[in-house]
Amino acid sequence: MHAAAHEDPVVPKIARYAVVPVSLPDEDPEWKFAGQAYPHWDACIVALVAEDGTIGWGYAAAFTHLGATNAAVESVLHRLAAPLVGRDALAIEGNLRLVDKGIRGNAPAKSGIDCALHDLAARLLGVPLHRLFGGRVRDAIPVCRMLALKDPDGMATQARARIDEGFRCLKLKVGGDVAEDVARVRAVRRAVGPEVRLTLDPNMSFRAKDAIAFVARVAEYGVEMIEQPVRETDLDGLALVTRTVPIAVEADESAHSPESTFALAAHRVVDAVSLKVTKMGGLRNVFAAARICEAAQLGCRMGATVGSRLLTAHAVQLCAALPNLGFPSEVAEFLHVMDDPFEGLEVRDGAVWISDEVGCGVRLRPEIAWRI
Repeated sequence: MHAAAHEDPVVPKIARYAVVPVSLPDEDPEWKFAGQAYPHWDACIVALVAEDGTIGWGYAAAFTHLGATNAAVESVLHRLAAPLVGRDALAIEGNLRLVDKGIRGNAPAKSGIDCALHDLAARLLGVPLHRLFGGRVRDAIPVCRMLALKDPDGMATQARARIDEGFRCLKLKVGGDVAEDVARVRAVRRAVGPEVRLTLDPNMSFRAKDAIAFVARVAEYGVEMIEQPVRETDLDGLALVTRTVPIAVEADESAHSPESTFALAAHRVVDAVSLKVTKMGGLRNVFAAARICEAAQLGCRMGATVGSRLLTAHAVQLCAALPNLGFPSEVAEFLHVMDDPFEGLEVRDGAVWISDEVGCGVRLRPEIAWRI
């Protein structure tokens, strides 16, 4: 008898790709934070299509505060996605190494490719995306909702609306004027009562000593954390705030990669890190940064994922597998974004619940007729 001929397993290949620019209006045309206004949310949807027709979806947010525009992101996505055609659809690491070599920087565009590769692999394997990162360790992600920068009364109105929706943690955008910002915090605390958790985000609008003075003046309102009070390059100032104030200090813009997260951890510059898929260039880098935080005993959470449910779905699937999230995450901001081409995600009792659907857990709406 002859031994049966060995047959190599069929390797699923990436057959083609598509890039679809979108501009999703915000329900509040005056939505803004310090230095930036976002009446609409620009992005490019990335589709990587396997030979059997399976589609992996990614979302490349064109945030201007990260130096991105839709036209630039679209151009880079075509440059990065084209070399992936014909490659093994399950070889995520090898494919991302090729993407990293394709162009320097460009984290928003690379994040879209990264997410599409992970989504495609999960769909081909028939598993929820969180299985690619070790499987889920929680059923739901407690949510922190953002309050856009407005006058004190406007922010108090926003705060009451979020509490009426069932959320119990809020992040206030503040603008860098100590007196005005104290008035904002006071108004929100009076509007929501003593039980709601509050954090602050100046978006780098303070100098270190002003940030310290501001925290001292709002201490009576039970604020738990301040995010990125000084500019991203002022690590000495960031460390000074961390050493001086009694509440937690979180890095956002200063923690833009695993490498920068490592530097913050090694020098104990902050107490916590805001993880973001777009800022860090995708799920792989966020996972690495989260592990650095875990090893260094730094707090971490998923920062704002503003845009389509598609962006949030990837962030939520990764959150499901991260054991060291220590604070509510900003994973419900899609609720104020209109004309979303994707559907899915369950928000209940102030939390986003983890989907066990195959892939990232959201679907293209049936009425959307893109040619992919």
